[in-house]
Amino acid sequence: MSLADDHPLPPEPPEPTEPVPHDPAPLPPESSMPFESVPVQSGIAEPLPVVAVDLQVPWNWADLLIFGVVVVAATIFFSVALMIGFAAFGVSTSVLRQPGSEQSFFALVAQVVLFAVLLGYLVVQIRLRTAAPFWPTIGWRGLSSLRAPRSASYVGILVFGFAFAAAIEFLSGVIGTKAKLPIETMFQDRRSAILFMVMAVLVAPVIEETIFRGYIYPVVARSFGVATGVIATGVLFGLLHAPQLWGGWGQIGLLVVVGIVFTWARAAARTVVASYLLHLSYNSLICIVFLVASHGLRHLPGGP
Repeated sequence: MSLADDHPLPPEPPEPTEPVPHDPAPLPPESSMPFESVPVQSGIAEPLPVVAVDLQVPWNWADLLIFGVVVVAATIFFSVALMIGFAAFGVSTSVLRQPGSEQSFFALVAQVVLFAVLLGYLVVQIRLRTAAPFWPTIGWRGLSSLRAPRSASYVGILVFGFAFAAAIEFLSGVIGTKAKLPIETMFQDRRSAILFMVMAVLVAPVIEETIFRGYIYPVVARSFGVATGVIATGVLFGLLHAPQLWGGWGQIGLLVVVGIVFTWARAAARTVVASYLLHLSYNSLICIVFLVASHGLRHLPGGP
């Protein structure tokens, strides 16, 4: 036996290998990230501002444009359809063109039908976009973001709405107008006056707040900021109601202010419920004032 067999040589060390780079953990999918990131020159990603929850809606500017087309088309179509329906009951088109009881009744029916159609359109559109419930998706949430207790918040908004309506009524009287406002034709007979007040209190606040503060405002505020969204939505609200007050330019200006305040309430509380309560109490006080002034509808402005 040789010496090499008694004392074997130690094994040669393994050749060094290049270190394997460690793969970073994969990023979560984009939909689960709390914010988007954009690359900068330093190579470090900076987060963009997070969109508020009440502005995260599954519709955009293209949907608002389509909605505007639907409003115009539905107004024309159902106005013609109702004229045909009224004519079938003996009320001719010439009668509907003349200020009076039939014209007022026609305008109220057309408004209610249009409200129903537009609300139905929004329900269908949102149901096709998301499986979430319609009312919370379009902004109807509880008053949970305010610091005051919820019951006090509800009462406080209603009281503020009454006071705000009283202030606007006072300013409207101070400004005055010599023109006969189109809305005055709604109060020439008891039937039109009652239907108008029912719609103003029970129907209009729900539908108008859903459309303006629930559907339009989030898209504008998400694109241009909350302040711009409040002003733009409020101005649009006031101007779309201008035909009712045509000739009373001071009253139209006040109505623009009303629209801005309504939208501010929606933005501050982050829920359409706030602007709805404000709208409800505002319209309610206007109707109460008219009932008192007309002695319970016994002395209407255009009546005998």
